[in-house]
Amino acid sequence: MDMSGQERVEAPIEAVWRALNDPEILKRCIPGCEKLEKQSDTQMTATVVLRVGPIKATFEGAVELSNLNPPRSYTISGEGKGGIAGFAKGGADVHLAEDDVGATLLGYTVKADVGGKIAQLGSRLIDSTARKLAQQFFSNLANQLSHQTASA
Repeated sequence: MDMSGQERVEAPIEAVWRALNDPEILKRCIPGCEKLEKQSDTQMTATVVLRVGPIKATFEGAVELSNLNPPRSYTISGEGKGGIAGFAKGGADVHLAEDDVGATLLGYTVKADVGGKIAQLGSRLIDSTARKLAQQFFSNLANQLSHQTASA
């Protein structure tokens, strides 16, 4: 599965960068995330419960950040195992840029592979679920950043 896009986030680039590197904020933003723990400055472990069509699975996995260029870009890669439901692995290149009015443009390019029972559901269902989860993530991120701005 390949997916790319760009989202406009109503927050300064430094705030978006901090949020994308804060395990507590990410945990609240990632759909189905039950646990996200920082192991080092570039490694985290996660537990995420997802439903793809008729299959609901708990994925345990690890995430690593590389190619760090604060506050402009990084690469995030990871792998999760969902038991009998299957596995998912992949990565994303994330790029941040300021726009003319102080907001941040967040661009991303994702490449992922799934296997096991989930892969049997077909690429159309997997792709639509991934797009829906991405939209939910960005909506949650925007809400988290607006709450931070309001309380600051």
